[in-house]
Amino acid sequence: MRALDGNTNGLKTRQLERLEATFRRKVLSDALVSPELGRHIAGLSREINRQVGALIDRAGHVERVIVGEPGRLYLPDIGRVRGAAARLRGLRLVRTELRGHGLTQEDLADLSKLRLDAVVVLEVDPAGNLQASHWAHLEVDEFRRQVSPATSTCLSIHALPADGMTLVRAAEGVLSRVFGGDARELGQEGAVLVGVWAKGRGVKAIAEASMAELDELAKTAGVQVLDRVLQIRPEVDPRTVLGRGKIEELTLRALELGAEIMIFDRDLSPSQLRAITNVTDLKVLDRTQLILDIFARHAKSRDGKLQVELAQLKYALPRLIDRSTAMSRLTGGIGGQGPGETKLEIHRRRARDRIHRLTKEIERLSVQRGVRRKQRAATQIPVVSIVGYTNVGKSTLLNALTNAEVIAENKLFATLDPTTRRLRFPEEREIVLTDTVGFIRDLPKDLVNAFRATLEELEDSDLLLHVIDASDPAADQKRRAVEALLQDLKLDHIPRLVVVNKVDEASAPIVSALRHLNQGVAVSALRRQGLDRLLIELENQVFKRRHDREIEETRARLALLGPVADTLSTELDVDLGRPFGA
Repeated sequence: MRALDGNTNGLKTRQLERLEATFRRKVLSDALVSPELGRHIAGLSREINRQVGALIDRAGHVERVIVGEPGRLYLPDIGRVRGAAARLRGLRLVRTELRGHGLTQEDLADLSKLRLDAVVVLEVDPAGNLQASHWAHLEVDEFRRQVSPATSTCLSIHALPADGMTLVRAAEGVLSRVFGGDARELGQEGAVLVGVWAKGRGVKAIAEASMAELDELAKTAGVQVLDRVLQIRPEVDPRTVLGRGKIEELTLRALELGAEIMIFDRDLSPSQLRAITNVTDLKVLDRTQLILDIFARHAKSRDGKLQVELAQLKYALPRLIDRSTAMSRLTGGIGGQGPGETKLEIHRRRARDRIHRLTKEIERLSVQRGVRRKQRAATQIPVVSIVGYTNVGKSTLLNALTNAEVIAENKLFATLDPTTRRLRFPEEREIVLTDTVGFIRDLPKDLVNAFRATLEELEDSDLLLHVIDASDPAADQKRRAVEALLQDLKLDHIPRLVVVNKVDEASAPIVSALRHLNQGVAVSALRRQGLDRLLIELENQVFKRRHDREIEETRARLALLGPVADTLSTELDVDLGRPFGA
């Protein structure tokens, strides 16, 4: 659709008519631009003292005419999300340059981001005459599977290649051959991971471990990681985290790789998110938003979906910003009179209303869970909850102990909704075993608050089975992260038994060290190794602790009746370490 876009304010009728006349000019299909079209927009550009651009299709027709500022041209929205990775846009941009700067970073970014066929920049002197010409198109490195701009400068418009579009079509053929079967065309987005840390002792190792975890989070979210960039600097830029110039550099790198997303390994404040998105057109996510996206994918129950939605809204509310012209229109008040609310304000109000309703609903569900817990407590059946860092094998352990069929995947946060199963012991004794959502370092505050109702299930536990992954080099750091979160949730008073899992994937010295350090039990839930010993330890701890607690409660009740005259104690020769099932 042919349209005149951009800054046309203050232009005379005659100037607007000349701009409209640009649509009647045609370019040969193989040429980048004709001298006639170049001279036409050059004269117009100098007359109105603004850059003028034209988007030309493969047939040589001018589809859009854009009027910019003296030093910059803002392209209209021709589809910010490009087409398939293996195709070009089918449009080339020809624009004027009044200050002799030639091709700019913005030109190259538009070329890569929008998959334009080419960008041609025509320098215009003070008299409105054409000077040097510059052009760029995308080039493909087949070996590295990278796409990058190739640039060229000519002394005049006549020196531009007469078959420039032939070169473009050849490049598109290579693009199609290299990226035609790219998995991202089937719905998987590509991303560049960005880690920024302030200098400090031991920071590099911590940062690398954190980036590895971000990589796993991204893969769990269905994103293809194309590159990882880690920057350790004297201090983090308070506005854009890593500086405007570095963001522009990363944007070009992302576009070369075909990435659509930039994921930061930290939480971005609303002002930082706004500043970064003002520099790049890539989709920008921070660590919290990535985790929220994963939770939204994996939530199955009504409780889980409500809790995730609440966390997402609380995260998004302060980040609702006015980024499009449509958002700035005013909606009339009563009877259409007065300015009323902006659409942005309406979105915020609706978000706050939804947050209020979700909070009430989650509180109601929490009360219902409390009633069920009281009913369960009345049966005097001990409760054991499985806790631990995400992806350490908690669901696999539950399945192995109870012969259940809980979903167990090699993904972060595969389990969101608590799953409860009964585990029977000899002598008609049994416990309730509960699988819970996995923990993670720096779990988003809104997410902790939203899932607090679910984590209430842990409060009534007689014992926590804290599972750690023996095959993970950061197993002890992750164990400490879980312990810290349990302390924050005021659950650190509950007794714990450490289970060192995945011993089949770790060396014997590491397993032995972890087991002795944590006084734990070593198992392989997947291979069902060491489960007998775990069951013995589990039975001993649960029922012995409950027996000791019952004795203490009896003593307390007796003390209310009066002083204790005498205490009789008899020891029975009972082997609590008998094999399971004996």
